Amino acid sequence: AGKCGACGPGYPSPLEAMKGNCAAGPRERLLYLPCIRSGTGSGQPDFLGTVDVDPQSPEYCQVIHRLPMPHVGDELHHSGWNACSSCFGDPTKSRKFLVLPSLSSSRIYIVDVATEPRAPRLHKVVEAEELFRKAKAAFPHTSHCLGSGEILISCLGDPEGNGKGTFVLLDGETFEVKGNWEKGEKIPALGYDFWYQPRHNVLLSTEWGVPRVLARGFDPRDVEKGHYGRHINVWDWRRRTLRQQLDLGRGSIPLEIRFLHHPQAARGFVGCALSGQIQHFHKTTEGTWAAEKVIEVPSKKVQGWLLPDMPALITDILISLDDRFLYFSCWLHGDVRQYDISDPAQPRLVGQVFLGGSLCKGGPVTVLEDRELREQPEPFVIQGKKVAGGPQMLQLSLDGRRLYVSTSLYSAWDRQFYPELIREGSVLLQLDVDTERGGLSVNPKFLVDFGREPGGPCLAHEMRYPGGDCTSDIWV
Repeated sequence: AGKCGACGPGYPSPLEAMKGNCAAGPRERLLYLPCIRSGTGSGQPDFLGTVDVDPQSPEYCQVIHRLPMPHVGDELHHSGWNACSSCFGDPTKSRKFLVLPSLSSSRIYIVDVATEPRAPRLHKVVEAEELFRKAKAAFPHTSHCLGSGEILISCLGDPEGNGKGTFVLLDGETFEVKGNWEKGEKIPALGYDFWYQPRHNVLLSTEWGVPRVLARGFDPRDVEKGHYGRHINVWDWRRRTLRQQLDLGRGSIPLEIRFLHHPQAARGFVGCALSGQIQHFHKTTEGTWAAEKVIEVPSKKVQGWLLPDMPALITDILISLDDRFLYFSCWLHGDVRQYDISDPAQPRLVGQVFLGGSLCKGGPVTVLEDRELREQPEPFVIQGKKVAGGPQMLQLSLDGRRLYVSTSLYSAWDRQFYPELIREGSVLLQLDVDTERGGLSVNPKFLVDFGREPGGPCLAHEMRYPGGDCTSDIWV
């Protein structure tokens, strides 16, 4: 899937990907998810799950294959590809391998998904020691393939668990660590996600927190101590140097960052977890970069929770391939939102659905003041199952009609905020999207319950399709 003759991997443009012009069709049939057992007390390794999402298949909504990792305690998190649409013009490149960084162990697993897409196999393990020795880097997070065929991975810290917004570069053929991507002495204190836009000579990165602090759960005092992020970091793409930092304020914690998909676009959005804001970043007429708040989900005054004010905790965002809709998840409040971004500076809410969260009626939390809702949402039940946790990772079908949602964030935080996730496992859901006027609705026929796994409950995280998707492919 995702090839166009001898052109190379992916699609020539985002709109062509949306139409499915270089494949059999835009409908995804398989979906890969890292499934985490780290931090659950099971003593078992994480695995890569393959889910059948073809409605015509007799195995629809089933985990059809599990590839266990060779070690325990990795905490698989996000994933990327060895090659994607950034390599479209190069027929020597092929989207054959899934790159799986481990947030706790600092290993990077390379998985062959081309030989047998329904049964991936382990190709190589990049050991943590290689990251330590060659790049003084650890806690790898986001992986993006480059037009050169190399693989760029952002890291959260150094081998001692301190914060360090560094990057490692992998050879796209051997997967050996080539060293650090960045040059110069100035490196951000923290790291997390990133996106690059070569036509504007820029890479933008974000900041989560100090790795050794994240691992012990969320303590609001750590925000005041400066252990959590507040910047969008602006890098010179060609020189690989840090040139600007956009301060979004203490307590913002900017996580997922997305440019508009059009390769000429000089704007995009970042979701700020703790402040509940969506910041719109853009290139100025002077050639620098700026950001301003365009959406704010207000915190709710509550009783029976960790703090008197509960933030939305925006944990994932994505943009449809036609750059028309922005989606994001509020992991604590429990809703997924869809905004029309035809005017990026003035997003307009057009879809919203609640899928659990911490505010449901009958739970331990009582809402005392809410600037948005008149009453607390009902618990979310699908196919007789009351869903634990809240909506977290998102992935949109290439044609923009199906939005997949998983419910696990990070095992240490799952255990703290949603202990029932550890006991019951996470779920995978699918929302139907109105791509004309906007609107979201739950597909009642779709449920993958990771609480029923043969080895016991697990925490399913980020989603990838064999043919590429809205958050891993970059057009250059």
